[in-house]
Amino acid sequence: MPKFVIEREIPGAGKFSAADLKAISQTSCGVLSKMGSEIQWVHSYVTGDKIYCIYNAPNEDMVREHATQGGFPANVVAKVSAIIDPTTAE
Repeated sequence: MPKFVIEREIPGAGKFSAADLKAISQTSCGVLSKMGSEIQWVHSYVTGDKIYCIYNAPNEDMVREHATQGGFPANVVAKVSAIIDPTTAE
C-alpha cells in the first residue's frame, strides 16, 4: 500500500500538552475507524509549528478526506517513492 507524508501547519503544536495530543489522536482514530481499514496512521512527528504524519493509504484523496473529516489541515500531502536509512549505504 502506498505511504504518504502529511505536513500539517498547526501553530504552537510543539507546545501542546499530553492531553491535547491525546485528544487529537482520539479524533484521528475515530475518523479512521469510520473510514475503514484501507487507511492507516503509522505515526507522527510534532515540531514547533507543524505535525508531520505518516499514513498508509490507497491514494491521496483518502488522506485528504481523513483530514477534512477530522478537521485537520493537510497543507502538503506527498507520496513516498522510496525509504532509505543507513543500511541503504551498505
